[in-house]
Amino acid sequence: MFDQRSSTTALSARALVKRFGGVCAVDGVSLDVPSGRIFGLIGPNGAGKSTLFDLLAGEQRPTSGAVALSGVAVEDEGAHRRLARGLGRTFQVPRPFAGMTLIENVMLGAQGQSGERILPNWLQPGRVRRQESEARDRAMELLRFVQLEAQALSPARVLSGGQRKLLELARALMAAPSLLLLDEPAAGVNPSLLAVIVERIAEVNARGVAVLVIEHNMDVIATLCEHVFVMAAGKLLCEGTPGAVVRDPRVIEAYLGGAPA
Repeated sequence: MFDQRSSTTALSARALVKRFGGVCAVDGVSLDVPSGRIFGLIGPNGAGKSTLFDLLAGEQRPTSGAVALSGVAVEDEGAHRRLARGLGRTFQVPRPFAGMTLIENVMLGAQGQSGERILPNWLQPGRVRRQESEARDRAMELLRFVQLEAQALSPARVLSGGQRKLLELARALMAAPSLLLLDEPAAGVNPSLLAVIVERIAEVNARGVAVLVIEHNMDVIATLCEHVFVMAAGKLLCEGTPGAVVRDPRVIEAYLGGAPA
């Protein structure tokens, strides 16, 4: 098990199960992610990693089991409530609003905006304008952070796959999360942009945001993560440092496809 350098736990899952008819996609998975740390989640295709993320983020309800954010039970809460509690998420395939500008896409991540309700627009127009201005400034700051500031007024449809992942990261950060679930941020990204993505994830974590990242690129896992969970066939197969798990015979058989070096 990992050493407990953090006194708090950002995310805790206990005995999570998710069944789809006769198929058990997640089978009794338990894990902890301490606050301010960056951990990885690896496994072969079909291992249940993205389904586990759905359960952790509130996109799906578990068949059984428990999820807690900073010690608060949330398994009965939806994704919007978990977002309000500080859990942000990106997806393996980014989902920008293609016809909206980059800055508009990022601003959508802002939470608690008075202008989202009808009455404040009539009764508190000054407050609504002030919040929108602050959100725009924050969105531009985040676009600068992910090196997309120059395209802030361009529609998201013009972006490459790697740029869309950077945009999605900026939108997730707009909600000021304390925990980020990143689903394959390196998939399909060219090497130059991949270096930017890895750099930005490391910097986000250095600012105190806990991260759990699904990734097939083991170089990225080794660069970013101090601790790795390995899934296979819906179960948690093992866990440990990146160096330890890649030498584990069970991992080599289930995921890496070869014999130990």
